[in-house]
Amino acid sequence: MPFPNLVPSGRNFDAGDYPTKTYRSQSGVETRILYGSRRTGAQLSLSFANVSDTDANSFITHYEEVKGTYNTFTLGTNTTSGWSPGTFSIGTGNAWRYASAPQITNVKPGRSSVEIKLVAVL
Repeated sequence: MPFPNLVPSGRNFDAGDYPTKTYRSQSGVETRILYGSRRTGAQLSLSFANVSDTDANSFITHYEEVKGTYNTFTLGTNTTSGWSPGTFSIGTGNAWRYASAPQITNVKPGRSSVEIKLVAVL
């Protein structure tokens, strides 16, 4: 099952950083070594406010199908809906995995809000 293709009501994106190692001598001179050509550690938090309980359950179903935080998956096109094309590069071609289980809050009978935290995997 693919990641639920719903439009989030809110997003929080941390672009990560390039893998580097810093060495500092006793005199204070700093040397930095770059260990890769791609950013790592990107994180994406998605909020889905007031969705149906059926849609909220689709995140739990997906979480189960990818074995929680173990397997990776790609995101649907609606995940970036609302962001201007090219404005944010959330790692095109990256696979994603859950950082933690989806958090579901019941708002009223039949409606819930869902919080998803994802980590990019190269």
